[in-house]
Amino acid sequence: MPAANATSVTSAKSAKSATSKVIAIFGAGPGLGASVARRFAREGFRVALVARRKDRLDALVEQLTAEGIEAAGFTADLSDPERIPALIEAVRARFGRIDVIEYGPISGDQAFSPATKVDAAMLRKDGPLLLLTPVEVVRAVLPEWTERGDGAFLMTTGHTAVEPRPYLSGIGVLMAAARNWLYALNGELADVGAYAGTLSVAALIDRSEISENAAESLPAGFAVVDPDDLAAHYWDMYTARDRVEQVHPEQQAA
Repeated sequence: MPAANATSVTSAKSAKSATSKVIAIFGAGPGLGASVARRFAREGFRVALVARRKDRLDALVEQLTAEGIEAAGFTADLSDPERIPALIEAVRARFGRIDVIEYGPISGDQAFSPATKVDAAMLRKDGPLLLLTPVEVVRAVLPEWTERGDGAFLMTTGHTAVEPRPYLSGIGVLMAAARNWLYALNGELADVGAYAGTLSVAALIDRSEISENAAESLPAGFAVVDPDDLAAHYWDMYTARDRVEQVHPEQQAA
């Protein structure tokens, strides 16, 4: 009898795990990605982490697993949009479903540029990661979300996508294009019960690779935000679904 009871408990846990929601974090790292993973995991989500560097990805998976979070890593070069369908299928094969995607793979490889220095080669280099790949991600998950009548795509951008500034062009152009697409996407996804929202960050994100690399060169008083605050915004956006965009920190938008 005890063995039978143990088997029943194990089966119940497996069934619950198979039906619990999944968030896939694209561009996962020790800053925003880790905070989003923890925030959604507190609500019962399982976590798929997607990043280019396997060493950092494995370390983050190990850390979250030690905290009791069901997490798995998927190494991928997100600058190649043609590989997205296979990546999405790999996540589904591991977790069985994808309910939420957070997309924000900004790293030290991308940089702002004066508008007078922007050329086709620069936009061609960063265009796949910042514009083409998120489009392909949504295309890959849309049939599942349409069938289920639910889903959410959360995209992280810099504030120059909202408010263009001299000498801060380049990737700002691409993020603005992605933001334009996401605003249209928000209205269309609502028709199938899904949601799209963007978080515009007007500062460096603490504990991120970019923040670490820029720490010594930042001017005094430069804004650095806590990724836990950003993750809290994302959870509120996901649950409330009452806005397309959130700017943080808000005072920077003035």
